[in-house]
Amino acid sequence: MKKTLLAALLLSASLLGHAQSTVELLFGGDVMLDDGPGRLIAAGGDPLAPIASVLQKADVAIGNLETSIASSGTALENKIYTFRAKPNTVEVLKGRFHAMSVANNHSGDFGRDAFMETLGHVHDAGIATFGGGANLREAHTPYWIEKNGLRIAVLGYDEFKPRSFEAGATWPGVAWSEDSLVVADIRAAKAAGADVVIPFMHWGWEHEPHPSQRQRDLAKLMVQAGADAVVGAHPHVTQGADVVLGKPVVWSLGNLVFDGFTSPQAKLGWLLRMTVDQHGIRSWNTMAVRMDADGTPIPDPNTRGPCGRRGSRKADVC
Repeated sequence: MKKTLLAALLLSASLLGHAQSTVELLFGGDVMLDDGPGRLIAAGGDPLAPIASVLQKADVAIGNLETSIASSGTALENKIYTFRAKPNTVEVLKGRFHAMSVANNHSGDFGRDAFMETLGHVHDAGIATFGGGANLREAHTPYWIEKNGLRIAVLGYDEFKPRSFEAGATWPGVAWSEDSLVVADIRAAKAAGADVVIPFMHWGWEHEPHPSQRQRDLAKLMVQAGADAVVGAHPHVTQGADVVLGKPVVWSLGNLVFDGFTSPQAKLGWLLRMTVDQHGIRSWNTMAVRMDADGTPIPDPNTRGPCGRRGSRKADVC
């Protein structure tokens, strides 16, 4: 009888401990280390210094790497803007980010060799990549987070041209946002034991302050497939947030490290902080940053952003 009671108490304690386990995730928007940020780094500066402590406080910090980091390759002739940062710029990411999405419209700016070189530099810095890889299978493999008894799968997709950057069966590239593949990946992650699945999207129209109907339709499809939250980037401006079928969707985080923009909207970005447990997203909030002339993000405590918690029917402003 005593043994049975002790076993029951141990099981109850174990279940309670697991239910209380959380992981603090932090998502940042577009990180571009060429041009102004690259010149700052070359001069001995650090564009991530003002937010380094925020990144390091998170259990897992994730960003979108909006550039090649390479010395190889040739710029594509049919693109207006192409980005390639010097290999040493990866040092500013080290110890700040745990993973970077490469699912975006600039990862292939200098060709496949430069793309693979980029992955090598990032991995050598101890940072995982997702949303791209040496082939289609790697590109669609989640970034798995196993921490505090939780399994979290983060997927990355690009749906902004050129689609020629898409990975193939035997060639490198990014994960393209093909609806059927996105749904299959989310379901596969759940089947593989993910407590939480979060797609990190590169989507929407540039400089548009509100999500498109395409974004809204795809977000609903992903949530119906099992996504616990959806996070977006690419438009170079923030786009607000909503609750879709009970799940938070942050449409665009805007820029994080980026220069060359003159509008105040393009100089505003959000750092998204999420508290995750085995049931999904417990709570989330955003921290505003504003980029200076070099593309360095400076915390802006006076600007409020969207936030929410489990059970909320809509996003609040905090």
